[in-house]
Amino acid sequence: MAPDTTRPPHDPFAWTAAALDAHRSAGLLRTLTPRTAGSPLLDLAGNDYLGLSRHPAVTAAAAEAARRWGAGSGGSRLVTGSTTLHAELEAELADFCGFEAALVLSSGYTANLAAVTALTNAPGDAGLLVSDAGNHASLIDGCRLSRARTAVAAHADPDAVAKELAAYTGRGPALVVTDSVFSVDGDAAPLDALAKVCARAGAGLLVDDAHGLGVLGEGGRGALYATGLAGRPGTVATVTLSKALGSQGGAVLGPARVIAHLVNTARTFIFDTGLAPAATGAALAALRLLRREPGRAARTRALAAGLHARLTAAGLEAARPDAAVVSVRAPSPHAAVDWAAALRAAGVHAGCFRPPSVPDGVSRLRLTVRGDLTEAEIDRAVALVVATAPHRG
Repeated sequence: MAPDTTRPPHDPFAWTAAALDAHRSAGLLRTLTPRTAGSPLLDLAGNDYLGLSRHPAVTAAAAEAARRWGAGSGGSRLVTGSTTLHAELEAELADFCGFEAALVLSSGYTANLAAVTALTNAPGDAGLLVSDAGNHASLIDGCRLSRARTAVAAHADPDAVAKELAAYTGRGPALVVTDSVFSVDGDAAPLDALAKVCARAGAGLLVDDAHGLGVLGEGGRGALYATGLAGRPGTVATVTLSKALGSQGGAVLGPARVIAHLVNTARTFIFDTGLAPAATGAALAALRLLRREPGRAARTRALAAGLHARLTAAGLEAARPDAAVVSVRAPSPHAAVDWAAALRAAGVHAGCFRPPSVPDGVSRLRLTVRGDLTEAEIDRAVALVVATAPHRG
């Protein structure tokens, strides 16, 4: 049958135009801006906290792994996607962070989905999840995908977590889920207090240490190592390999029996292609470099603290950083976009966080330091952030 050309074709996605217009009107439209390999911008937007993504030892390891193993892993980890390189990374990552075992996945996002869903998948009763209101989207999505009942606790409030656990009457496992360092404001979770609450209630504690690994703890061993929680039977951590280690991928760290359980039940591990050899090799090289040069973590923390002090001294409202993130408040989403654009035009790339990425609805510039930044680069960044700041009167 010939097509009917008298009527316009049916477009089931026509509604997306109105949705885009709404985003645009609210100052929340997001677009992709590809960067060039030789970009002259001073990068204060990425998460390469130690400046290792372009380190010669890291890039050389990535190239060597690709030459030896191929461009991709070739399949899921349970089929052909596991290599001895993956096993080396898992063993060294677990040892470095103070855990019994580790499991490497294709991203930090899939690591969080795997841990949250698999650790509430007990026979008979899916249990309870208590999630911090400021948690990363990957933890939130893990809660949504799990069959467990989810209670959202007030941000960084151990008492609120304790109340949710005390009210739970089910027979399934209870799991408290939190970031170690929250990605928006860079503030740290009260891990020690949360661990005590969990111990009293018999609940597990799952901590996403994406922003802590490589920055916090002795030599960058992470927030759980710093608080003495690494390796405890009731504690599991997730990490990303794409921030301080300058590569790509994620991992779950915990007791060996927990990691074995994930291998058998976590869908984002079982059905996902294994992490590419180049990324695996790069992460392993970065981890070994961090072992040899533990001072990188302390320098990154010092740079962040100094940046915060100088911005607040200039009258800007900046959150105190507990790791490498310095968040500076903007008056509105439109003002945040304009501020970031002005900085970009001046040669500085700053992150621009607006709803729905920020749980409190407050727009911000999100500045991230790198351990390899020079004092001159920090001076330049401070001067330009202050000079381009929107009117706050």
